[in-house]
Amino acid sequence: MQFTNGTVQEFILLGFEVGQLQRLLLLTFFTLLYMLAMAENITIIVLVVLDTQLARLPMYILLSNFSWLEICYVNTTIPRMLLDLALSNKIISFSSCFLQFYIFCSFGSTECFFLSSMALDRYLAICHPLRYPQIMSPNFCYVLIIASWVLGFLAYIVPVTLISKMSFCGPNVIDHFMCDQGSILALACPPIPNALIISQIFMDVVVILGNIVFVVLSYGSVIVTLMKNSSKGNRVKSFSTISFHLLVVTLFYGPLAGIYVNPEVADPYITKIVALCYTAITPFLNPMIYCLRNDQMKEALLRLWRRKAVFLKSKTDSVKKRKGTGNM
Repeated sequence: MQFTNGTVQEFILLGFEVGQLQRLLLLTFFTLLYMLAMAENITIIVLVVLDTQLARLPMYILLSNFSWLEICYVNTTIPRMLLDLALSNKIISFSSCFLQFYIFCSFGSTECFFLSSMALDRYLAICHPLRYPQIMSPNFCYVLIIASWVLGFLAYIVPVTLISKMSFCGPNVIDHFMCDQGSILALACPPIPNALIISQIFMDVVVILGNIVFVVLSYGSVIVTLMKNSSKGNRVKSFSTISFHLLVVTLFYGPLAGIYVNPEVADPYITKIVALCYTAITPFLNPMIYCLRNDQMKEALLRLWRRKAVFLKSKTDSVKKRKGTGNM
């Protein structure tokens, strides 16, 4: 354990305290999950970028950027967790720990704003269909995307700075596989500054609860509109789409609210399980939830496949033609 002027200079991440066989199984499982999550989200980005029809639609502009956010989010914690499982390298420096803490929380905050942006898109599309093309233009989508990233990374500057200036007297053992707020605060020397408590309450209210309220009101308005105005066939189709959006929102906000609204009372084992849900499992499930029954994504995949087949065929024919010319 290293100290400078009574302050911890490095931490030990306990991670998963299991035997060698269980460690190997966890490493295999989470490596596979990580690779699948990366492949799924990259596929969505490639489809939206290469397909001219999807690239013009606001929902898919937001969805492709959401997939990029998921890629960033999962790479904040999972590679380090896999490295610790493989090598048992549990030491992390003070600066690296707080960098991971800040980036992880910033991506989480950004995802809150992204989910609100996607809820706004569905609200305008269903509740105000005539004004939707004028309001949700591609330029406005990019404004929402930039605002989500900027607000997400501004949100946790003050709390992370205040926590980093606290004294950590030891022990320096973090009972987690990553550096997060609750685990770090558990090691801090009391008392906790009032400024930190006030800023954390502000973050919980504005970032988490504020976005939850906005999402609930948006989808609530959508459901009411569908019940009033849609025919039975359109209602079923629209509800099917909205249900997938609500499932993604629930998968993210459920564990997040339970742990981070009151992190001090959370059991370390439960905290690890819940953290795995939104750091590894949710980024893997989200692409499947959004695209599993999405006809436009399936059609875009078929169009891309046909373009690839035509390109390969033309290339093969060109090679054969050159060979035939050479033989003559």
